[in-house]
Amino acid sequence: MKKPAVMLAGLGTYVPERVLTNAEFETMLDTSDTWIRERTGIRERHIARRDETTAQMAAEASTRALAEAGFGADRLDTIIVASATPDRLLPSVAVDLQARLGAAKAKAFDIQAACSGWIYALVIGENLIAGGASERVLVLGAEKLSAITDYSDRSTAVLFGDGAGAAVLTRGDGSRGIVSSYLESDGNLAELLWRPSGGTICPPGAEGYDPHGYFIKMAGREVFKNAVRSMADAAHRALDKAGIAGKDVDLLVPHQANIRIIEATAEHAEIPMERVYVNVDRYGNTSSASIPIALDEARRAGRLKPGMTVLLVTFGAGFTWGSMVLRW
Repeated sequence: MKKPAVMLAGLGTYVPERVLTNAEFETMLDTSDTWIRERTGIRERHIARRDETTAQMAAEASTRALAEAGFGADRLDTIIVASATPDRLLPSVAVDLQARLGAAKAKAFDIQAACSGWIYALVIGENLIAGGASERVLVLGAEKLSAITDYSDRSTAVLFGDGAGAAVLTRGDGSRGIVSSYLESDGNLAELLWRPSGGTICPPGAEGYDPHGYFIKMAGREVFKNAVRSMADAAHRALDKAGIAGKDVDLLVPHQANIRIIEATAEHAEIPMERVYVNVDRYGNTSSASIPIALDEARRAGRLKPGMTVLLVTFGAGFTWGSMVLRW
């Protein structure tokens, strides 16, 4: 395994206080706690207040990550925010976050790779540091999915939650950090998981504009099949690049979308479920925030210890997918 050049110097997460349970959905939709848990593994999810923004959640997570990294926002030179739910289309969440943190020296920008966004952003940050363009990079996955969820649609309403996860990247000493990564996408399948309206193709007020098209639409069965196939392939690609196999992985931290997808991915990677971190039951699918929230929680729970080999793997709208091997 190669020596990692870039490490995660700090992690931080934030989820809203409000918890929406399956029992509450029973009063809203033709569904049940049993139906939801059997198909998704989700029991509850955190939902932001109406006045709680993506940038605010990102700032909370960032403050915690910076505290752990041991330096202030004034020393950051780059901020990258991955989000499918920006507070507005212009300007970016990242510049709002920069202003909130007082990171005056940082260049700041957003990327959009849906649920895969945080892994994509980590790879960008790693390469900025490895190439000498940056030294201290703040990478966020931050989502307010409740704002684009149709709570009258049983097939999607129960799936999504809100939250933010942050990592601070710095140059490492070769003992821990990012070992390998793999990214992929396929735009031919975009309409299996998308938002039909609200952009420039069909803006509000345009002829044929459907307000319900503003919300997430998903062809669940097809998404499931593609997610399992793509995440399994991505897991093997990152492992191969690192020169290791599934048996060498101490902890798999997958995108938390659906327990069945997680179980299938672990099986393909030949990693037993006791070495897989799962929190989809308590947070639902938080898109780009999913893996950083799970990674930080695993660490705080004692599941993630120094010296461990960690595999991250994800899949999202686009379709996009990717993976990463870390030496913790």
